[in-house]
Amino acid sequence: MSAIFPIFQHAYFVNDIEESIHKWHRLYGAGPFVIAAHHKTLKFQYRGTKQEANVSYAFGYLGNNQIQFIQQHDETPSIYRDMYKKGEEGFHHVGCLVNDFAAARKRMESLGFVNACELWADDVNAAYFDTRSVNGGFTEIHGDPMHILATFAGWKRAHANMKPGDSPVMSRTAPFPDGRDPGYLDGFFKK
Repeated sequence: MSAIFPIFQHAYFVNDIEESIHKWHRLYGAGPFVIAAHHKTLKFQYRGTKQEANVSYAFGYLGNNQIQFIQQHDETPSIYRDMYKKGEEGFHHVGCLVNDFAAARKRMESLGFVNACELWADDVNAAYFDTRSVNGGFTEIHGDPMHILATFAGWKRAHANMKPGDSPVMSRTAPFPDGRDPGYLDGFFKK
């Protein structure tokens, strides 16, 4: 049987994104990671409110698995604070790419899972369903338009192109030390 929603991402709530990046890089060889500091969405809802927490994200790869780190900078109610108090950290969600977002949302709701958070950012929908009763965390359904798939492919190439001594943190202005292009696309970075 093939997976209904293949998992492409494992996400962790952390106290310090950069510290987590360096720990995962040393332990597993993960990275490099792109940091989206104080990320804002165009549309947002959390459990029926429009209250959006101040969060930063980091995205990188470990093999074919995308790793995401999330750091919340305030105490605003959120899907992250649903699981972790200030100072706590751990696994938060799995991410599934879907090409029919509306059908995937309907399927999750028909299975009885609460749509705790939904957003629109970077021209893509994402929704987080509370699946703690199944996997101990949330399940994100994430649209898969071509620009997102291309961005993720670039980050995966950056991981494949890493050499010992390369920084585990990518930025638009920081290629690998020897001038190699890490393989990511500029489209994700806001100018």
